[in-house]
Amino acid sequence: MTAVDSRATGREHSPFVPLLILLIAIAAWFGFQGYTLWNERNALAASQSSQERALEGARKVRITLDTLARETALLADKGNANARLIVDELKRRGVTIDPTSPPLK
Repeated sequence: MTAVDSRATGREHSPFVPLLILLIAIAAWFGFQGYTLWNERNALAASQSSQERALEGARKVRITLDTLARETALLADKGNANARLIVDELKRRGVTIDPTSPPLK
């Protein structure tokens, strides 16, 4: 026999080293994934906070336009011909106006 067989010499290898390497690799993978998710979470939070100002501005414009449309509809109901023309044009374009709805907050 020229080749040395581990069974022939009576030495057996311990599974400790391969299992240790596997556990280190899994821990490193979980650490990398956690770090990546943390960075993505921070980026999403920054993106959301940067859009808050624009969203608040859009809410204010929406409230103003709803109030204007509601008051125009009330004028049209009172007989104003120009307001009636505007309300009819808005209906033709698919915009619905509810004159009894309270203003948005």
